[in-house]
Amino acid sequence: MALAGVFTTYVLLPFVIFLTMIPDVASRVGVNWGTMATHQLPPDNVVQMLKENGFDKLKLFDCDEKIMAALIGTHIEVMLAIPNYMLQEMSQDPAAATAWVDENVTSWSYTGGVKIRYVAVGNEPFLQTYNGTYLHVTLPALKNIQHALNRAGLGSHVKATVPFNADIYNSPGSNPVPSAGDFRPDVRDLTIEVVQFLNENDAPFTVNIYPFLSLYGDPNFPLEFAFFDGPKKPITDGDSVYTNAFDANLDTLVWSLDKAGYPDMQIMIGEVGWPTDGDKNANIQNAKRFNQGLIRHALSGNGTPKRKGKNIDVYLFSLIDENAKEIAPGCFERHWGIFEFDGKPKYGLDLMGSEEDKGLAPVEGVRYQLRRWCVLDPEATELSELPGSIEYACSQSDCTALGYGSSCNHLSAEGNASYAFNMYYQLNNQGYWDCDFSGLALVTDKDPSEEDCQFPVMIAYGHSLVLSRNGLSDVLLGIVVGNLLFLLLLS
Repeated sequence: MALAGVFTTYVLLPFVIFLTMIPDVASRVGVNWGTMATHQLPPDNVVQMLKENGFDKLKLFDCDEKIMAALIGTHIEVMLAIPNYMLQEMSQDPAAATAWVDENVTSWSYTGGVKIRYVAVGNEPFLQTYNGTYLHVTLPALKNIQHALNRAGLGSHVKATVPFNADIYNSPGSNPVPSAGDFRPDVRDLTIEVVQFLNENDAPFTVNIYPFLSLYGDPNFPLEFAFFDGPKKPITDGDSVYTNAFDANLDTLVWSLDKAGYPDMQIMIGEVGWPTDGDKNANIQNAKRFNQGLIRHALSGNGTPKRKGKNIDVYLFSLIDENAKEIAPGCFERHWGIFEFDGKPKYGLDLMGSEEDKGLAPVEGVRYQLRRWCVLDPEATELSELPGSIEYACSQSDCTALGYGSSCNHLSAEGNASYAFNMYYQLNNQGYWDCDFSGLALVTDKDPSEEDCQFPVMIAYGHSLVLSRNGLSDVLLGIVVGNLLFLLLLS
């Protein structure tokens, strides 16, 4: 069994937000709200859903004005984020950091405004795949933001932190147990400097942990060890016994902090979750099993073998599926949501950590496009352009459900074509020119969905985001030209 993968996870580019549970419960479970979707749900509706479900902690990946406006007057605790591309400016120019805080924190932090609690400075800036791009700008940016918060009189209750990928620490392959863990040698000194500054300002150390990614990246990773229940082979580390990958990974960080001289450092889990599609292990059953087990464990007060008797501060990833995320890490990237793209809950989840199987309230008032689908014409005979048409449709939409082990992987060749055509058609707002594909497609009002494979009808409001650099301008141009042609035909 390759145990090295148990203690090292690889976290993708997301993006994040937190939720907690019932307002009267001293919970520490939050949620990430990413917005990389072609069609956005209205923020007011989403915030209402958060309130109805009792979620009161939220982590955002930027500072969207419409989302912030929707949060005014709520008791939802918010973490804002500064994207990585802004880190260099923030590190070099304290005035830029002050301006950002004034615009995005101070302006919302009035009585009855938005309850801002944290500012995430960057997102996994020490990730190995960034090849050191952000190593030397992260700490200066963190300092400038915290100092700006302090000068604005907010520093006592708004703390700057840095969400790190769990790849900044590991245990050696020769001794893959938590107590052997330490920070990665190439970033150890810089990481400890960040820890020192966070500690001085009473700010938490934030880390993203994904047992699913350990399973995805290592064919020898024991499946049952990724979950919190069921039969499994425990791992012994001295007097400590580990029955799940999450605790083992977290305690590897605790040991790393201990060796750096900060044994009691506050830790937040900025992202943790399980996807529901896009991989053989990504399904609703596994996602519910993991997330419910995580919530129960985090709120049990049992802690980890290294830190016993404490609740664990975690933020689920994520709130809603994001169909415009980059899929280079894996097709599952677009399917982390607890809720579907249209705000429907995928499964029941008891946010109080008990044994009850409770449903979640959906986003209300969702309007959909017309109930019609674009499918392969069953009478089409000239199919020479079909492969190219499918490739084009998928490159401009989202066909991740067709991948190996995914929910629609069992479709026939004709079904694959129909799925691809429909996704393109829906994401382009059912434009009449978007269901042709060289005469191979037609529009139908008969739902082609199967029990385990849904052909979605897209929500009617929102806007089509760019799936390629010029995608949005191309869509707008198509709408204008199409309307002109339609008017000419009528005249």
